[in-house]
Amino acid sequence: MKRLLTAAIAASALFLTGCAGDDPQPTVTTTTSGAAAAAYPVTVGAVTLTERPDRIVSLSPTATEMLFAIGAGPQVTAVDDQSTYPAEAPKTDLSGFKPNAEAIAAKDPDLVVISGDADGIVAQLGKLAIPVLVSPAAATLDDTYTEISDLGRLTGHPDEATALTEKMSTEIDTIVKSVPARSKPLSYYYELGPDLYSATSKTFIGSVFGRFGMTNVADAADPGGKLGGYPQLSQESLVKANPDTIFLADTKCCRQSADTVRARAGWSSITAVAKDRVYALDDDIASRWGPRTVALVQAVADAVAKVPA
Repeated sequence: MKRLLTAAIAASALFLTGCAGDDPQPTVTTTTSGAAAAAYPVTVGAVTLTERPDRIVSLSPTATEMLFAIGAGPQVTAVDDQSTYPAEAPKTDLSGFKPNAEAIAAKDPDLVVISGDADGIVAQLGKLAIPVLVSPAAATLDDTYTEISDLGRLTGHPDEATALTEKMSTEIDTIVKSVPARSKPLSYYYELGPDLYSATSKTFIGSVFGRFGMTNVADAADPGGKLGGYPQLSQESLVKANPDTIFLADTKCCRQSADTVRARAGWSSITAVAKDRVYALDDDIASRWGPRTVALVQAVADAVAKVPA
């Protein structure tokens, strides 16, 4: 179970995997004015491009979604084996989890985008004069907006990137404001897998739930962040925490549902289970920090709105 193991050790690895989702993605139409407005050379972090990249390899499912959402899709020539969205992304057997420099170089890329420097791939590709942008797992929504902006600048779509981040920010703010304030915060348990790995408030997921003023029962399991914000909870501690709501981000990978949770020994006493407040999420949308975060925010809002104040 690669997805669950990586969740326990690092946020960047967590978001490398997932299953395909069908929810609509915010898109921005490609415009010639956006490309014309981009002046080269462009530098983002340690990467400097002297001209617009036309052979982009994305080894990050989230980066793939971002690239297509800002109109850089036609420049993407290959994506990794976990980039399942959008459907037209040129999926290959390349791996972002165990990247192979020779296989990547065979695609003749003028830009490679990854979420983490697995196996020292940045240095390996650097020796081949292949520029690599590391676009790590976001910790906040602002991080997401920054990464979209960086990709927009590097790919020649700065205007489209700005339009996308503004659209996302506006939609998320509108969704959050549509949920009435509560006198008492709701508590929640966010499940990454049936082995009870979760995400704390210090993660990107936590920042989303934090917009609704919710209390995360996983925080006590990693108070200092030594586990990267992805602790494994014990069944005893979870039952004792008694969350008001449960959100399942393992519905595709592990076939979890309200019914399977209800069938777990000892869980019937948990408020979320007893009051039918177990909510299924799309694994992909829940595990990425790109444009479809808006859909995740909407899913949380819909669930919270169902709980009597």
